[in-house]
Amino acid sequence: MMPTWKHSLEITPAVGDAERLKTGLLVLGVFPEGPLTGTALRLDARTGGRLSQVLARGELGATPAAMLLLDHLPGSAAHRILLVGLGPSAVFSEHAYRLALAATARFIADSVVSDAVVTLPEHPVPERSLNWRIQHAAQLLADGGYSFKRRDVREGRRGRHRAKHSIMLLVPQTLTAELIGALRQGIAVAEGVTLARDLGNLPGDVCTPAFLAKTAMEMGQAFGLEVDVLERRDITALGMGTLLQVGKGAANSCRLIVMQSNARRGRGRPIVLIGEGMTFEKAITTAVPGQAGADAMHANVSGVCCVLGAMRTVARLSLPINVIGLVAAAETTIDGPDSRPGYCVRCLSGQMIEIRSREEEDCLLLCDLLTYAERFLPACVVDVAALTDDCAAALGPHASCLFSNNDALAAELMRCAGMSGDRTWQLPLWDDECGQPDSRITCPGNLGGRTGDETTAACFLARFAKAYPWAHIDISRRASISDGSKASTGRPVSLLAEFLIRRAAYAPASGYYAPSLATMEPYR
Repeated sequence: MMPTWKHSLEITPAVGDAERLKTGLLVLGVFPEGPLTGTALRLDARTGGRLSQVLARGELGATPAAMLLLDHLPGSAAHRILLVGLGPSAVFSEHAYRLALAATARFIADSVVSDAVVTLPEHPVPERSLNWRIQHAAQLLADGGYSFKRRDVREGRRGRHRAKHSIMLLVPQTLTAELIGALRQGIAVAEGVTLARDLGNLPGDVCTPAFLAKTAMEMGQAFGLEVDVLERRDITALGMGTLLQVGKGAANSCRLIVMQSNARRGRGRPIVLIGEGMTFEKAITTAVPGQAGADAMHANVSGVCCVLGAMRTVARLSLPINVIGLVAAAETTIDGPDSRPGYCVRCLSGQMIEIRSREEEDCLLLCDLLTYAERFLPACVVDVAALTDDCAAALGPHASCLFSNNDALAAELMRCAGMSGDRTWQLPLWDDECGQPDSRITCPGNLGGRTGDETTAACFLARFAKAYPWAHIDISRRASISDGSKASTGRPVSLLAEFLIRRAAYAPASGYYAPSLATMEPYR
């Protein structure tokens, strides 16, 4: 069975006066210093000013996402009322909006109520449309209550089901097809994030290359994607030397997974998403600076997980664009006759690569995929991988690193990152850095030195991505939560989904679309 877990809630749109609805929980967004607006203002009138009295006493904290639960408020049709702080009204922003929604999702997921009405989208967010508020409310409510429950995959047993919750999301105007579409988009993105998180949280003995291939095949059957799985003999026939080299000597052989959306016919040149995943890497079972080795392995498979999650969102929404997902999954050991530093291997492009370090083989998985992508004549290629920890030195866990050989593509991804809340920041590709990986012998090496590691890795990959607009997203410290849990975050599925949704919305019927900064302005 496909290794996905359904959300323990369902979300439907609601219109009308939320204060008159009989529900187990009514969620109201309020500014602690006032004034009350919308549903909260109308409910305050029905209850004789009781909400105003609560705020006047300072019982609700002043920070965004502060919560206060009121039981059986006289005059209210709801059994309970949850007040969620939005922070000071003068500085209310999308960040505060997201915090309030995430806190609401966690509260509902942990509560005993079976139904709730959430009114947070009625609060205008500066520079964001109602469609944006509805989409991200649905996404954050669906994803905010996420909890990973491992099951015995071999026996197909699921863990204990969580209580089912039903959420009615208030739409503060007439319900339109556009608003319903925004809600569907939010739920579909959350489902893609959930798939990525579920796969990323699995241990390496379960989430093997064969397991990922099986997952892709079953997802293709369930959602109408065309999926091809290339095994060792197929990869050998293609001449993918670096991919074969990484998986040489491993107990589980490598896989190359090709996923294509059924909407590709007649829609022009494709967008290619590339993900690499080291499902097990013996070289990092020793300590990695700032991160335990076992936790680093969870991050190393996240590129694959995110591409699978993004492809699920594409299929769920039936986006009318041509999207191809390329996934390389392998596990590696430090044993074998060809694992010595200085060994050279020929990749699909014909270039020879010197293997300088077994700890930098993640780059090798991407080399052949970037070359393989050329046969699809792509409009653009975006690869996702957890390559280096040096990104954390520059950006910490707050943003992913973005490198690109095309300014328009980089600007588009940066804009989509801001829209999705899945932050990224562009770092440069310099000619002198791109020359750094040259070997002292006749071929480039896969490791450029101890400094500028993320730039060196990106410049190394740029050698194989000269035939098309290309972007590389390094998610090393964004792939897992930087606390004791080290749980998968599912990033950057939200960014990729936003990018693909916007491409589909603005793509002409002829298919090919290369946006300019001017055409990106309506992305609100």
